[in-house]
Amino acid sequence: MKAERIISNELKLVPYYPSGVALSWYQDKDVVRQVDDIDEVYTQDKLDAMYDYLNKHGDCFYISYQGKLIGDVSLYDKDKIAIVICKDYQNRHIGRQCVKEIIRLAKEKHLKSVQAHIYSFNQQSQNMFLSLGFFEDNREQFVYKIR
Repeated sequence: MKAERIISNELKLVPYYPSGVALSWYQDKDVVRQVDDIDEVYTQDKLDAMYDYLNKHGDCFYISYQGKLIGDVSLYDKDKIAIVICKDYQNRHIGRQCVKEIIRLAKEKHLKSVQAHIYSFNQQSQNMFLSLGFFEDNREQFVYKIR
């Protein structure tokens, strides 16, 4: 079983476990559009299938902030990062801290780089990834070289 990753007293990455509930960040049309460029919320079946894939093909974590689940972050398919955070918790540097922790995980796995797909309209996420040292390699593809 994957271990919890403690970022701070308030912020932890909790290994994925089937929750059986439609998590609030996938029930917000604005948030779903940011991460998946679709205009509908996730059904429970779609949510379960997505988490099953991420968990089987990498490391999938819930983001726990002050004891509350507020999002998720994954390192999957060897070098891809995905992150989503509830709208109420965005712009607090929580995502930045979580991506830094996923980069540490990638380093532990001896990866040479990681990448994230970020839609061109999602300037907020692009700015966050760029501030962490990612560069735009291709349209909507951001890469971080691990040293």
